[in-house]
Amino acid sequence: MSKRRNNDHLPISDIIKEFVDANRLQTGLDKVNVQEAWANMMGNGVNNYTTAVQLERDTLYVQLTSSVLREELSYGKDKIIAMLNESIGKEVIKKLVLR
Repeated sequence: MSKRRNNDHLPISDIIKEFVDANRLQTGLDKVNVQEAWANMMGNGVNNYTTAVQLERDTLYVQLTSSVLREELSYGKDKIIAMLNESIGKEVIKKLVLR
């Protein structure tokens, strides 16, 4: 990042991306982005039964308190994965585990 410091016309997004890459923060940001995407996409109905959302490598683990809801969501796993990845803007999730 110090090489470009003399250039006053860099967009802030480029500077932040460089900082994230240099400090290897992308994995942590992806975890936060996935949690936010789940909350936004699922809405209050599902969020009331969601106790934990964790991303480990490329697998999303979602803890639910309702077995009925878990069963219903299991039918649309592929669609949920696709919608979450689209919401995040890149393919972060390859597998969804509902517990």
